[in-house]
Amino acid sequence: MKWNYFHLYVILDVFSRYVVGWMIAPREAAALATKFIEETCDKHLILPDQLTIHADRGSSMRSKPVAFLLADLSITKTHSRPYTSNDNPYSESQFRTMKYRPEFPDRFDCIQDARAFCQRFFAWYNDAHRHSGIGMLTPAMVHFGHAPAIREKRQTVLDAAYRAHPDRFVRNPPITLPLPKEVWINKPQSSDENTL
Repeated sequence: MKWNYFHLYVILDVFSRYVVGWMIAPREAAALATKFIEETCDKHLILPDQLTIHADRGSSMRSKPVAFLLADLSITKTHSRPYTSNDNPYSESQFRTMKYRPEFPDRFDCIQDARAFCQRFFAWYNDAHRHSGIGMLTPAMVHFGHAPAIREKRQTVLDAAYRAHPDRFVRNPPITLPLPKEVWINKPQSSDENTL
């Protein structure tokens, strides 16, 4: 029996972990990647010089059509380091979460089945899955700016619990988990670090 492979394209906001776009295709191709990136940017009203796309070193992401599109849209492009398959921990984490879901099948019978699975998965991932790296919030809560209000409500509950039973908290009053101030895939070295 001949195996068919489907290619999943994903654009993930690394700060919020929100999947802003995804596409399953029967092949990897520069034209498909170009169309996918352009449609996702249009959908989210991405302004020039607002976005950096970090991609693997696949042929479609290194292609001239994708490079020209990104230049036209004033999108900065970075690539994974050569021979470093796990260079994007945010993307790797998202794919691992997908593959370890109980409903992830051993194989998809057809591309429509793969798309139906991804439709359900990405809705759950964005709206229900809570991440430790973003204070046990969902990607949608962070992406759409609801995190401060939710964290404030959580802190109110924790403060009330501490007032009612301070003996249950050994060291300090409880505080909500923080959100990161910034995230990086490959953080640029500062000039001080370059001199060491």
